[in-house]
Order: sequence, then structure tokens, then C-alpha cells
Amino acid sequence: MLWKKNGKPAGAKGSDLSAYIDEASEIEGKYTFAGTVMLNGKFTGEISSNDTLIIGEKGVVSATIRAGIVLVSGEVVGNIIASERVELRGTARVFGDVEAPVIVVEEGVLFEGHCRMTKGRPGDQPAVVTAPPQRDLSIVSLKR
Repeated sequence: MLWKKNGKPAGAKGSDLSAYIDEASEIEGKYTFAGTVMLNGKFTGEISSNDTLIIGEKGVVSATIRAGIVLVSGEVVGNIIASERVELRGTARVFGDVEAPVIVVEEGVLFEGHCRMTKGRPGDQPAVVTAPPQRDLSIVSLKR
């Protein structure tokens, strides 16, 4: 992996990533963060944040995940709860329940678990869906 002077992965803008955990890393415990974190290593335990977690293609996570946005391309064994959205991308393998207001599952994803779409943030307005007017189908005029 190439690194810039500021310690961020090459190709990442200064504000894009707060942390990058590469595939040579193995972490166990509780991980809390702010900003955007990319995890491409192995993690076991619990992850908690109000911001964005990206699990890369090489990432293997065995944890309960609570975050604002969770983007998964690797493997997750455990439940994912997001306050904004969860995206399971083409190479993702998820074994656990997923809960968020917006859930995206791309073609090719392996997902074994339950999916629950929750209400958005308190300021979000739910879409109003109105049913079309009911027509009386018991009276039908026939033309002869």
C-alpha cells in the first residue's frame, strides 16, 4: 500500500478516511470512532460509531456493528444496525441481521439473516402513499 506524507492511504482525500485498518491487522475488543473508517483486516468484538464504516473486500468482521452508514464488501458475522443506511456490495458475505432505514443489496451478495427497515431520523418525513380511488366493478356496461 502506498502512503502519503499525512499518513493516509494514497488516493484518499484528506477528509475521506479517519482511519485505515489494513489486511495485516487483527483486532479484538470494542472499537469506537468518529469520521470514516475503512477496515480491511480482521476484527472481533463490537464496533460503535455515528459515522461511516467501510468493510473492504479483504475485511473479516465478527462483531455487532452500530454505525450511521455501513458499507460492506467483505465478510461480516454478526448483526449490523445503522441509523442511516447499509449497503451490501457485490462481494459481501453477511451472516446476521441487518437493520436500517435504507438497505441496499447488490447482485452477488451472500446474505443469511433477517432484514428490517426502520424509520429514519426524527427530522425525516415518511413518504405519504395514497391508495387509488376504489371503483365499483359490480356494474359494468356492455356494448353490443
